[in-house]
Amino acid sequence: MTAAIHGYHAHIYYDDATRETAALVRAEIEARFTVQMGRWHDRPVGPHARGMYQVAFAPDVFAAIVPWLMLNRRGLVVFIHPETGRPRDDHMLHALWLGAVLPLDASVLPETETAHA
Repeated sequence: MTAAIHGYHAHIYYDDATRETAALVRAEIEARFTVQMGRWHDRPVGPHARGMYQVAFAPDVFAAIVPWLMLNRRGLVVFIHPETGRPRDDHMLHALWLGAVLPLDASVLPETETAHA
């Protein structure tokens, strides 16, 4: 069964030693692409085991931003997943990694999205 992809999230991981590098990558993304930048999370949040910020983008941006991230992530780990309304599958089955594959906590991911208030 094929699900519609409504958007994508890229998670840019960093720690204290790489936060400045993450800020450079963030500024370059904001200057080059039409995306929605998420907050800085200096501590693990949700299924993520490291600090990160999220970059949300539309399907039509994928072909430009993902190759750019491949070549310009400055050594940072990047996790990219689709948004289909099935968070657990989107994170655990349908994602891609640039750099090391890091652990994710699937127990906090619902099977399906709940309606937003």
